[in-house]
Amino acid sequence: MLFSCNNDEVSNENTPPNKEKELRNLVKQYPDSLLLTENLVQYFRNNGSYDQAIIETSNALKKDSLNDRLHDIKATLYFENGDTINAIQSFETAIDINPRPGYIISLGSLYAQTKNPMALEMADALLHAPAAKAQQQAIFIKGIYYSYTGEKIKAIAFFDKCLTIDYRDVLAYREKAICLYDLNKYATALDVLKQAVTVQKTFDEGYYWMGRCYEKLGNKKEAIENYQWALQLDPEYVEAKEALGKMQ
Repeated sequence: MLFSCNNDEVSNENTPPNKEKELRNLVKQYPDSLLLTENLVQYFRNNGSYDQAIIETSNALKKDSLNDRLHDIKATLYFENGDTINAIQSFETAIDINPRPGYIISLGSLYAQTKNPMALEMADALLHAPAAKAQQQAIFIKGIYYSYTGEKIKAIAFFDKCLTIDYRDVLAYREKAICLYDLNKYATALDVLKQAVTVQKTFDEGYYWMGRCYEKLGNKKEAIENYQWALQLDPEYVEAKEALGKMQ
């Protein structure tokens, strides 16, 4: 969603690193360039400086308050920084300016995760707009909503519809497996996850949840192996680290 910048330098409190200086100089030289502003925002995002990234985006919005992309970027930063309320508000603003399908999908997903029934309205809006070409995403949003509101069987039906559209949808496999896991159907969930990692061998979340299922089934060796696989694919996978640590 944002442009990426490569950065290996570490910022200190008083003196910005050369990369930051370079980016700020370019923004100052070409203040109307959205691309350069995005690169500066991405620099802070890459370094985990979300507060500063949000400040830079807010500054850009002071000059161009009706720029829907900037509101979309700000929403993404809020979401990644764990601020769901402000993320939703920013996505809502972006949609008010320009109701792009991508913004509706993002907002619908957040509504679903916060158990807001508006998620279903967002999904229906996508389904009733064939030009959006977002049928699968709309169905997925409905599945997430019903999963988060505790209607697991209903959610599974929507995830199955996603997989009918595209059998490679690993997120639908994951969410279906989580529903089955929550229903204490660990062996069935495991079968779903095996399909997911067959479709995408590098699906770290698939291996993590396989580990969870094996653990519930009392298969410690297999659980450890799958947590290790998840960590090989993503060494920073916190949940996998914690799960593995508890078993060793």
